[in-house]
Amino acid sequence: MKVRKFTQSDASFERSPGQDAGIYAGNVIDQRHGGPITIGYGRYDPNQSLTAAIAVYDVMVVLEGRLSVEADGNTLTAGPGEIVHMPKGTSVTIRSHEEGAVTAYVTYPHWQEAGD
Repeated sequence: MKVRKFTQSDASFERSPGQDAGIYAGNVIDQRHGGPITIGYGRYDPNQSLTAAIAVYDVMVVLEGRLSVEADGNTLTAGPGEIVHMPKGTSVTIRSHEEGAVTAYVTYPHWQEAGD
């Protein structure tokens, strides 16, 4: 694999699998590229929510807006430049605020394979 850089315009956003909310994921590196991780961008419309059991090790970097993540009875809120780590096996509810949010994410292993 060669060294590459990406911007949001490189991502092809699709609705987050299994969700009806206005939450979208756009992988730029995944299992098709031969590496062990998935890298991409997430886009959250204003005031959206998703609840999921995390099937992979997941790290989100908030680029724009704010997100609140609830797990184990605790809620944290992250804004631009902040990182949220969600360990495999954690049940979370992720909520965007009134301005929506954009994130960059890295998962190990690939989240699409883990969900199958």
